Amino acid sequence: MKKLLLIVFTLALVIALAACGSEENAGNNGTTGNNGENTENTGDTTGNTGGSAEETKGNGTLDKALEDGVITIAYAQEPPYSYMEDDELKGAAVEIAREVFKGIGIEKMEPKLTKWEQLIPGLKTGEFDAIVAGMAVKPDRCEQVDFGELEIKYGEGIVVQKGNPQDIHSYQDIADNSDVKVAVMSGATEYDFLLDAGVSEDQIQLAPSIAATLDLVKTGRADVTTATEMTVKKAMESVGGDDLEYVQDFVQPDVDGVPSYGAVAFNADADALREAYNAELQKLKDSGKIKEILSSDALPFWGEANLVDEGVTTEQLCQG
Repeated sequence: MKKLLLIVFTLALVIALAACGSEENAGNNGTTGNNGENTENTGDTTGNTGGSAEETKGNGTLDKALEDGVITIAYAQEPPYSYMEDDELKGAAVEIAREVFKGIGIEKMEPKLTKWEQLIPGLKTGEFDAIVAGMAVKPDRCEQVDFGELEIKYGEGIVVQKGNPQDIHSYQDIADNSDVKVAVMSGATEYDFLLDAGVSEDQIQLAPSIAATLDLVKTGRADVTTATEMTVKKAMESVGGDDLEYVQDFVQPDVDGVPSYGAVAFNADADALREAYNAELQKLKDSGKIKEILSSDALPFWGEANLVDEGVTTEQLCQG
């Protein structure tokens, strides 16, 4: 008899516990978040308190930057576009971006020095929020990141050994002499420009920085180096010395992408940030402020000639 009563009591207890569990689940429509905590469901299973995931796509970066007052940007130590000097971030691309971000309400840019060839991969993986390096807008790059509207225009330049012993005045001169070796920074657009101009891959030596390409020429391991005219002019100040010479009568190459147009690059998911940036940038253009920035004493290598040509857009350059 006692055994029978024990069985009945046990069954009653199991039924009672099951019913209790069902009542708790019925009263809580929440889902479990990735942190293991129960997230109350307010009509959006993604955890958002309003709007669908599609509607809020791309807002996170802008919202966080506005809340913190800081945005993380990458630069590649390439004067005079973006570079660190005396613990201060400088350059044409920097000055424009700083003014734009302030207009948006983001007071501080947190710089992250990055090798040029790692700028786009780093942006795609979220290591920083934007690339501020005067990066040229090109179709292959547009497939990986989203560029803002165009900010600056620039051409190409070359540096040779003093006296220009190989008599180089154009990319065509390099292509016509297979003995000429040309040094180029890894990841720079000049690599493709040279190939398009007929220069052989065997003639091109890659180096990690502009300073390294100049050193190759200075030590005779290369005959010439090329980069944007602004880059090599600025680099000559600190690296050039009496051993190198900037070729003043250089003939600009007749290839797609010259002149180049630089812009800030954003992650493909940062739509709201890019759109806010473009809107503020347009204000600078309309007011003439961008012209003042490029013509300021702080940017001695820049001027009105570097203003973006009217009618040229990021969309056009991305399409090729």
